[in-house]
Amino acid sequence: MDLTNILVVAGKPDLNEMVSQTKGGAVVKNLVTGQKFPVFKNDRISSLGEIRLFTDDGERPLVEVMQAIYKHLDGKPTAFEPKKAEGKELFDLLGAVLPDYDRERVHTSDAKKLFAWYNVLLTAGKITLDDETTEAQEETKE
Repeated sequence: MDLTNILVVAGKPDLNEMVSQTKGGAVVKNLVTGQKFPVFKNDRISSLGEIRLFTDDGERPLVEVMQAIYKHLDGKPTAFEPKKAEGKELFDLLGAVLPDYDRERVHTSDAKKLFAWYNVLLTAGKITLDDETTEAQEETKE
């Protein structure tokens, strides 16, 4: 699973996928609505491939956390609406998925974003496990 082309644009809802680069920025597509729009170099843009979650012994890449959630939930969306969920519900699931997450540095807003992003990526078909990716590549070679 590669999240480098999945972007968070400050001030824009949901997640976006980069469609193409332009001289002054990029054209992105909203993963929920499918709407395309330009983003510029002066926009605050973050790639999900660069985001990490704090753990007790360092940081864990977001792609690993997403795969752990996917495995834990058997490829299903969360049973709750992340943006409306209580902190306890969020952190119970996060603790089940990533027991060593840093309880002092990971806030409720972080957990809400994490699970909201998971649901969007799942709906858009962007979450795959490394094993599935490897098997698909091996089948293509044969």
